Amino acid sequence: MRDTGTIAVLRASHARAYAPVVEALVHGGVASIELTLSTPGVFEELPLLQDRFGSAAEFGVGTVTTVDEAVQAIEAGATYLVTPVTDGAIISAAVQRGVAVYPGGLTPTELFKGWRAGATAVKVFPASVVGPGYVSMLRGPFPGIEVVPSGGVSIDDAAEWVAAGALAVSLGGPLLGDAFKGGDLRKLTERARRLRNVVDEARAAL
Repeated sequence: MRDTGTIAVLRASHARAYAPVVEALVHGGVASIELTLSTPGVFEELPLLQDRFGSAAEFGVGTVTTVDEAVQAIEAGATYLVTPVTDGAIISAAVQRGVAVYPGGLTPTELFKGWRAGATAVKVFPASVVGPGYVSMLRGPFPGIEVVPSGGVSIDDAAEWVAAGALAVSLGGPLLGDAFKGGDLRKLTERARRLRNVVDEARAAL
């Protein structure tokens, strides 16, 4: 994720549908994949995805809301955890096991609480509510904080988030489109490649 600056957030009717979509994303250069627990079958499918794509992609588990889910995800092979909220117990569970964790928050209090608790980076969620300028403002009182915006981030505005100081951008629907509804996976690869180009150019301009 630090190398590519991009995270793809996957949600489907069942995790069995993930493999072809992961393959298309990896071909497009998006290699950090968040598997959300709102999708059934994630814990069972994750080891299979690791076996197939482990050398080309990293897999995290998102929508983690309990410590039990965090531990299950780590035991299944997740290389990072993503939460929609700031929960100190979940952060501690990840930190103690040496696994990266990105807790979600929106207010400065929530985000700093997660960062101080040992988060690898904090997830601004839902990011579309505040916009890219929010990252720049956070850097005033918290100059060292690492931020990943998620929720409403599009390919077109990814460059603005990077320019504002985001460590990476996290995209779901705007990147995945109709991929889980029979859409052309070649188009998904094209969107992934476009996203990488946008992020790479924005990083190069910093």
